[in-house]
Amino acid sequence: MLAERRHQLILRALRSGGPAAVTDLSEQLGVSPATVRRDLLKLEEEGLLTRVHGGAVAEEGDQPFAEVAEVRVAEKDAIAARAAGLVEDGQSVLLDIGTTAYRLARQLHGRRITVITSNLVVYEELVDDEAIELVLLGGMVRREYRSLVGFLTEDNLRQLHADWLFLGTSGVRPGGQVMDTTVVEVPVKRAMIKAADRVVLLADRAKFPGTGMAKVCGPEDLDVVVTNAPADAGTRAALEEAGVRVVLT
Repeated sequence: MLAERRHQLILRALRSGGPAAVTDLSEQLGVSPATVRRDLLKLEEEGLLTRVHGGAVAEEGDQPFAEVAEVRVAEKDAIAARAAGLVEDGQSVLLDIGTTAYRLARQLHGRRITVITSNLVVYEELVDDEAIELVLLGGMVRREYRSLVGFLTEDNLRQLHADWLFLGTSGVRPGGQVMDTTVVEVPVKRAMIKAADRVVLLADRAKFPGTGMAKVCGPEDLDVVVTNAPADAGTRAALEEAGVRVVLT
């Protein structure tokens, strides 16, 4: 079993069943206790769990959409307003999953644009707006996070093109790498990047630095970062070296 898959299963077990012992995780995964300990160490470094005597407990992560939507709303709205100003009438826009993308959708009402999304909350926000051409990607529904994922979503994206992608993230590493805590979302995000001319990362202050065990892309894949927090020196240097424009709210 690949390490990435083990990590996902470990986090799922901890979040659904609470603290777990190394021996129990070893039996569930069919690997040695030494392998589980290495996995737990890696996940602790990523900020996704805390090791305790004989096992581990999960940190809060991958919360349901409704819970995340209530956090830092004013900051997300400020970021969304600046991001909306980048879009011109007649253009096509890809909106990623996540709550900041949803706040951005609220800023786009009445615009003569095309919006493409796998975000079900964005779809619900814009479905009655006749000014907007709305494209909902197919895929398997992640009910708790209100998104569509899987090979159908990725295949749809290969047939489409957008002027802009507004990308969400679980966190940005000091080297400028964009990360995610949920492995299943990463292929969709990468397919969105390939489908767009310009990629805008929406990242509030809590995302610098942020957590995530799966890399979505590097700073070289970004064109703009819209944020409300100046990046630390290392991140700023990585973004500047990659030619990324940072827009502060």
